[in-house]
Amino acid sequence: MSLDPLNPTPEYLAFWRERHICTLTTTRPDGTPHVVPVGVTYDPEAGLARVISNKNSKKVRNVLAAQPDGARVAVCQMEGRRWATLEGRAVIRTDEEAVADAVARYAERYRRVPSPNPDRVVMEITLDRAMGRA
Repeated sequence: MSLDPLNPTPEYLAFWRERHICTLTTTRPDGTPHVVPVGVTYDPEAGLARVISNKNSKKVRNVLAAQPDGARVAVCQMEGRRWATLEGRAVIRTDEEAVADAVARYAERYRRVPSPNPDRVVMEITLDRAMGRA
């Protein structure tokens, strides 16, 4: 079912606030998909999903390779028959404020503060599509 990522149903938003490991799909420079487990936070008011990561990770390198406009990506989660996918264009943010905000959102959703990491960045996904069944 297609949804408006800026105006999700209450059930869809509630599902994204539950603690679930997600997948992130980026595209490698050769065009093949790269799928990895990640933590994702969803902020429909800002139209963003966020993934914190190490600046040297393959997923970050994939997004940086698509600069300056960013890369098309998808994040997905599932539990039983419920599933949710968010799609959009990702860019990498390195400024302290953006990273700290993403870490705080991660800590709230996943109920744990990630270990300090001076190489942490945030993948910010500007959302344009949402699908799922929550």
